[in-house]
Amino acid sequence: YLGAAAGQPTLSKLGGKSWETLKARARRAAQELAGELLNLYAERRKRVGHSFPDDSEWLREFEDAFPHTETADQREAIEQVKADMEAPRPMDRLICGDVGYGKTEVALRAAFKCAAEGKQVMMLVPTTILAQQHYGTFTERLRDWPVTVEHVSRFRPAREQKAAVAAFAEGKADILIGTHRLLSRDVRAKDLGLLIVDEEQRFGVKQKELLRQLKLRVDVIAMSATPIPRTLQMSLAGVRDLSVLETPPEGRRPVRTYVGEYDEALVKSALEREHTRSGQAFFLHNRVETIDETAERLRGLCPDLRFAVAHGQLDETVLEERMLAFLRGEADVLVCTSIIESGIDIPQANTLIVERSDHFGLAQLYQIRGRVGRSRDRAYAYLMYPSAAALTPEAAQRLTALADYTELGAGVKVALRDLEIRGAGSLLGDEQSGHVAALGFELYLRMLDEAVARREAEGEGDDAPEPVRLDVNVDAYVPADYIPYEEAKIDVHRRIAGAREVADLEVLRAELADRFGEPPEPLTNLIDLQRARIKLGAAGAQAVTFRGDRLAATPIDLDPEQARQLRAEVPGATYEPGRATLSLTVPAEPAERFPAVVHLADALLAVRAQALAGDAA
Repeated sequence: YLGAAAGQPTLSKLGGKSWETLKARARRAAQELAGELLNLYAERRKRVGHSFPDDSEWLREFEDAFPHTETADQREAIEQVKADMEAPRPMDRLICGDVGYGKTEVALRAAFKCAAEGKQVMMLVPTTILAQQHYGTFTERLRDWPVTVEHVSRFRPAREQKAAVAAFAEGKADILIGTHRLLSRDVRAKDLGLLIVDEEQRFGVKQKELLRQLKLRVDVIAMSATPIPRTLQMSLAGVRDLSVLETPPEGRRPVRTYVGEYDEALVKSALEREHTRSGQAFFLHNRVETIDETAERLRGLCPDLRFAVAHGQLDETVLEERMLAFLRGEADVLVCTSIIESGIDIPQANTLIVERSDHFGLAQLYQIRGRVGRSRDRAYAYLMYPSAAALTPEAAQRLTALADYTELGAGVKVALRDLEIRGAGSLLGDEQSGHVAALGFELYLRMLDEAVARREAEGEGDDAPEPVRLDVNVDAYVPADYIPYEEAKIDVHRRIAGAREVADLEVLRAELADRFGEPPEPLTNLIDLQRARIKLGAAGAQAVTFRGDRLAATPIDLDPEQARQLRAEVPGATYEPGRATLSLTVPAEPAERFPAVVHLADALLAVRAQALAGDAA
C-alpha cells in the first residue's frame, strides 16, 4: 500500500459494502481524470503515424562510429525506439536512465534514423546551457554525415536565431535544438517526424499543453533521470512505453553522499582535497542576492583556490563565458545557483556542496547530485542544512532518501520515493487524493490502466466486468511450505486473481511446477477456482451462490436449445428463464462440491461456444 500521506489506511470490514463503494467512487474519479489525459494517449494509439523503414546501411555505419561500447540496457532501449518508429502508430516512449547513462546516444540514433528518411527532428531542452551542450554533442557525432543541426538559445544573437528558425521552416535544417523558445509560434517545421524532450519534468503546464498538440502526429521520446511521478505513473500504468537504463557505463562509481549540518571546516577540507587531486568543485548557494557574498566568504576560507560565480540573472554572454572558463579549468570552484541542475557535463568536477539542501525537492537534489561522478574518479556530495531543529519532517525524508539511494541507476527508485513522500494531492490534483488514500496507488493506477483499455476498445461497456463472486468452502491458498518467500507468495496470489484467460492460468501452473515442484492441493484448488470464475464470467454469470444443497448461477441467458444441451451435459441442472438463473443440486461435502462447480463452468462454456459456432456457420 502506497498512499497519499503518511499513516495507516482506513480498513474496511470484510463482507461489508464500504470497500465496493470506495472502489466504485474511485473508478468514476479515475475515468474523469483519465478524460483529457487519456483521450490524448488513446487518440495517439488510434492515429496512424509515419512508419519509418528498417535500418539503412548509413544508420549501421553511424552506430559503428559510436566511440564507446553500449550497455545492455542501452542496446535494448535503442531497439525498442527503432521498433516504435517502424510501427504505424506514433511513438510515445519515456527513456528513464541515470545521469550519464547514455540517454543522449539513444536519442541521437533515433534522430539520425528520422533525418535519413528526410524528416525533421526537434529537440526541446529546459536550459540554455543544456541546449548548447546538446548542440555540441550532435554536431560532433554527425559531422561526417549530411545532416544539418541548428540551435536556438539566448546565447545566440537574434539574427542567427531567426536564420536557424527560417532554415528549419524551409527544410534546410534537419535537427533543431533549443529551449522552450521552440514552442513559439514562429517556429514551424517543414516535415516534422520526431520530437525529443529532455528532462521533461522541467517544463511547465503551459509548455506541456503546447507539446501535447505537437505529440498527436509525430513520434515522441521523453528523456529523464528522475521522471516526475505523474510521468512515471502514466508509464507504469501502461499509457506510455517505458525504457529504463539501469546499467552504469564501464568504470562509473557511485557518488559518496554526506548529509548533515553545515560545517565550515568540512567545506574547507572538501574543497582543498578536490583541488589537490586536480579536480573541480561546485558550491551551490541558491540565492542570487547573496551569492557574491558567499563567494567572498569562501575565498577567505580557501585563499589558494580560484572561484567563479554563475547564476541565471547574469547577462547571457557573461554567463556563457564563465561556464566555458570553468569547463576549461580556469576556476577551481564554481559558486552557483541550481542553474547547474540539468544535464551539464563537466567530467573533471567531482565534489558538490549544497548549502541549503533542505530547500530542494527530491528529484531536483538527485539531478544536482548527478553533476558530479561523471568520470572514473570517486565523487563526493555534501548535502548540508543549518540545523537539525530547523528541518521539516518532509525535508528530512527527502535527504534520507538521497542518502539511501547512492547506488548507480537509482533514478527510478528516487522517483517512486518522491511519489510516496509528495503524496497524491500534488500529483493528481487534490480532488483525486482522497481516492488514492482510500485505495493506495497501485489499485488506483490499475483502474487508470483499465480506463485506457476501455477507451481503446470502442463500443464496449463503461464499466470493466467485475470478477464472478464465487464462495466455495474449500482450502484454496498458496502454502508457506511450497513457496517460502512472502513476496513471491503475494505475487502468485496476485497473478492468479488477475488472470483473465484460462491459458494464463495454465502458463502459471507450468511455471510454478518448474520453479517450486508440483503444486499442492490448496494451490491447485485456488487455480481451479479462478478458472471456474473466468469460464462462468465468459458465460455471463456475475455470482454463484449456495443455499443448502442448491447452487445458483446468475444471470445466465440461455435459449431453449442451449438449456436442453446443458441438461444433457449436467444431469439435474435446471434453468429458469424468467429469473435468468441456472441451478443444480450439489454434494454437501466441500471437497465434492468444488468439482461440481468446475464441471458446470466447463459445460456452460462448451454450450455457449457450440451456439456461437452454429451462428457463424
